[in-house]
This record gives sequence, C-alpha cells and structure tokens, in this order.
Amino acid sequence: GTGSNILSTLQDLFWLLKSKVEKQLQIISVLQWVLTFLIMGIACTLILMYILCTDCWVVAALYLAWLVFDWNTPKKGGRRSQWVRNWAIWRYFRDYFPIRLVKTHNLLTTRNYIFGYHPHGIMGLGAFCNFSTEATGVSQKFPGIRPYLATLAGNFRMPILRDYLMSGGICPVNRDSIDYILSKNGSGNAIIIVVGGAAESLNCTPGKNSVTLKNRKGFVKLALRHGADLVPVYSFGENEVYKQVIFEEGSWGRWVQKKFQKHIGFAPCIFHGRGLFSSNTWGLLPYSKPITTVVGEPITIPKIDNPSQKDVDFYHSIYVDSLIKLFDKYKSKFGLPETEVLEVN
Repeated sequence: GTGSNILSTLQDLFWLLKSKVEKQLQIISVLQWVLTFLIMGIACTLILMYILCTDCWVVAALYLAWLVFDWNTPKKGGRRSQWVRNWAIWRYFRDYFPIRLVKTHNLLTTRNYIFGYHPHGIMGLGAFCNFSTEATGVSQKFPGIRPYLATLAGNFRMPILRDYLMSGGICPVNRDSIDYILSKNGSGNAIIIVVGGAAESLNCTPGKNSVTLKNRKGFVKLALRHGADLVPVYSFGENEVYKQVIFEEGSWGRWVQKKFQKHIGFAPCIFHGRGLFSSNTWGLLPYSKPITTVVGEPITIPKIDNPSQKDVDFYHSIYVDSLIKLFDKYKSKFGLPETEVLEVN
C-alpha cells in the first residue's frame, strides 16, 4: 500500500510538472510571435545597419546583395517552408488560447479562392495560426488547397522579417502579388485577406462584433477578374484577446490614427493584454481566450476581365449576406447570445 501511494504521488507530481512546463512553452510561443509582429522588422534593420559598421560587414553586404536579387520573390508566391509551418512551437501557440479551425464545406482543388477574414482584431492571431501554420490542420481539412495569408507589403521590405513571413506562406496584400498567385500559380490557391484592415482594428474591443466591409469592394473586383470564388470567414473570439482604448470620431487620438493609416498603411493602437508572469497584470501577451475560425460556404464567382461597378456591387452584396448568415448560424454555438447582431460598417 505504501509503495502504491508513493507511486501515485510521483505520478501526480510528474503530470503537474508537465502541465506547468507546457504552459510556459505556450507563453513563450505566443510572446515570440507578438515580438515578431511588433519589433522584429525594425530590430533586424537596425542590427543589419550595425553589422555594416563592424568587421563583419561582409556578412551584411552579402545579405543585402541577396536581398536585391530576391526582392520580387514575395510578389511571386513567396517561398513557403512546410518545415517552418509544422514547427512544434505553433502547436503550443494554438493551445495557449486555444485556437480552432472549423470547416463547413469542401473546397475544389480545380478552383482558386479569396477568403475574406473577419474581424481583424489587434494582430489577426487566428488568421496567422490557422492559415500560416499547420497547427490547426488546414492542409488536412482542405487537402490540395494552398493558403496564402496576405499582409502589409511594407513588411516585405524589412530584412530577415520578410524571409520569416514568406516561410509561413504569407504574401503582400497588393495587386501584383494577388494577380500572380491567382493567374500564374495554377489552381487550388486560397488568398486570405483581412478585409477590414487597419480601419477595422481601431474598433476592435472585447464584446464587440463589428466588421468594416460596406465600402471594401476591391477584393470582390479581384475575385471577378480572376474567377476566384469568395469564401466568408468569421473568427469568433478574435476581439476578445486584447483590450484597447477606443478614440471617438473627431478626437485627436483618432485623427493621429487615421493619419498613420493613410500614409504608412497601419494604425497605431493603444492596447494591452496580460503580463508575462501573471494574468492579473497588464502586458503585451494576449489573454488566453478561445478563438474559433469558421470557414463558410464558397460563393461561385464568374470570370469577368473588366467587371463593371454593377457587377462588383452585386457580388459584394451576396458576400455580405453570406457573412451575416455564417455569423448568425454559429454565434450561439461559440458563446454569443441569439440576440447578438453582426455590425457591418
């Protein structure tokens, strides 16, 4: 009896220790991505400039020469790495929240797709985990489909960061890149565009389900030009992981944010999550709230080389209706009341 009690105690201690280690690994995995999102581009640029002024300048010079040679690679589908996409760190990243990908319909490998991802949130954590890594099994859920998460083109002007992003299948959200993937890369491609962009991020806050979509029609025009099917995607919980100071329209804070958005492409947000060592303190780590990304039914889009505004408006209205229906169908399943309404701005 004494031996059994000792063995049972040791097993309990082992599982307790394992649980604590896994939690720390989850925190580390999320922290590295947050730092990548916020400072990696600037930090790598400064480090490269510093190396140019040292005895190791040849290393920096060789990398810059490679950068010039490789400059257009992001516009041509990038350079994804299945090894990077399958890193164990992304599974810890997934489990921290946790993040889950829900498939509702099959996708044909003979078609190309544009996924409209909503809402943006502060960092688009669900979009990154689901489509730039294999942590939630996107390749198993949608066999034969190659996902490309589109983000600010400015990120691909940053040394090292550009290569890191490309390894996950991330591409610039510009016409050249999207045209190449949808016209010169065969079929079975899915470009994920966070439609609301920086403007939407300014209004994300816990408890709020709103999307910036009424005047966002460029992605519909691209879909028509290439005959790529549109797929609405809604991520329940994306707005719950950070708390943000929302500036009212007309305030000085909102004026500054809009100026940044207009001239630089992103809008600075004042936000906070939890601390590194305690969930009761403020910090840069997101709160561990579940994020569930639901991929809706594809909308068949005809190929029209020069779509008229009437064509764009027609398919945009179908897309908006499909997104609202997707939200209404799954909202109660993922913790929202039946009375919750998706606000479309």
